[in-house]
Order: sequence, then C-alpha cells, then structure tokens
Amino acid sequence: MSNLSRENTNLNGNQMSKLKEFVVAEPRPLPVIILADVSGSMASDGKLQAMNQAIKEMVLAFADEDDLRAEIHLAVITFGGRSAAIHLPLTTASKVTWQDCQASGGTPLGAALGLVTSVVEDRAQIPARAYRPTIVLVSDGQPTDDWERALETLLSSPRCSKAFRIALAIGADADEQMMKKFLANENAKVFRADEARQIRQFFRFVTMSVTSRRSSANPNDSPQYQTPHLEDIEF
Repeated sequence: MSNLSRENTNLNGNQMSKLKEFVVAEPRPLPVIILADVSGSMASDGKLQAMNQAIKEMVLAFADEDDLRAEIHLAVITFGGRSAAIHLPLTTASKVTWQDCQASGGTPLGAALGLVTSVVEDRAQIPARAYRPTIVLVSDGQPTDDWERALETLLSSPRCSKAFRIALAIGADADEQMMKKFLANENAKVFRADEARQIRQFFRFVTMSVTSRRSSANPNDSPQYQTPHLEDIEF
C-alpha cells in the first residue's frame, strides 16, 4: 500500500471516529398510562368533560417537552360498561391526536388493571431501556368486577410493582380504600376532587410530576417535592 493510500485510510478512520462521537443517542421512553373511569356516572356534573379537557391539556404540555434523554409516551386505558379498552395506545406525546372518551355502564376496574399490567410487562410496547412508567388511576365510583385479584397481580408483577402510581378519587362515592391499595404506599396520598375544575388541577399536578422527572438527573428517581393540595395548583 502506498503512503498516500495509508494516509487516506487513516484520515477516513479518524473522520468516522469523530462522527461517532457526535451521534445523538435516541431518547429513552418515559411512559405515562392513564386508567380513566368512563362509567355512566362520570357523565354527570361535568366530570367526563373536565377529564377529557384535562387530558388534552396534558398532551399539549407533554408535546412541548423536548429532552435528549427522555421522551414522554402516553397511553389511556378506559374502563366502563363491562370491559376495559385501550383508548389511546402508547404514543409519543408529540404525535398524539386526542379523541374524547364517552361514558356508559359500570366500573370494571379489574379489567383495566389486568390490561395495564399486560401493557407494562410487554417489552415490545415498553422496551427494557425505558424509564419507570407512571400509572394514573382516576375513578368516581366502586369497582363492579373482581378487581382485588387483578390488583394483586399488578402489584406482584416485576415492572408494574416499580411503577410510579398516582390516584384521584372523584366525588363522595369514589372508593378511596381501593385506591390506597392501588398505591400500596402508606406515605402516598389519594387526591380528591369534589368539583370538576379540581380534576383539571389534578392532571396539572401529574403533568408537573412527569416533566419534573424528565428533566431530573435520573428520571427513574421519585420526584422531589411536597404533595400539594389541588386548590394550590394553578392552570
């Protein structure tokens, strides 16, 4: 090989090495999954309307977040009637087009817990490189199916057990004891909303919690803040 050929080879090698240094790593997913009660009672007193608006605002806030380390992905699982369904599959927040939920029937929470467990444990949907997910439960009533067994499965599953869990009880009929079992943390707080506007304040808190994690040094750590009263949260 001539000296000129050797010089070209070394030059190309050095250029490739420098290019590799500037390759930007793909951001890791930070999943947020909402379990949304869409039972018939949610249609009263503006509750469902407020929840739809709050999720829409959350989507817009998440879409504005831009970080090279973490990319917020959002999913919504609804439960109403006799079953649960994936209303919004896990999607990068900036690509979400929100469609409002509709209300009907009972409160099949167990079906929703089973569905979210299968989503979180599915590495095709949430890869191993993803940050710990946040699971948000919102309900205004008493479960109408076998939720206890489904919750036990969720809390014993390898990945769901490590997820951040947040809960909102809407109105006087919401089952707060069930929600405390869902949180499985004696220091965690079940939020209460007695008015529709407080539902929006709750989702604002969730948005701030997730974006705080995203911008932290380690998004897998718990957010460092004092849990506020909903009335103290501004839109």
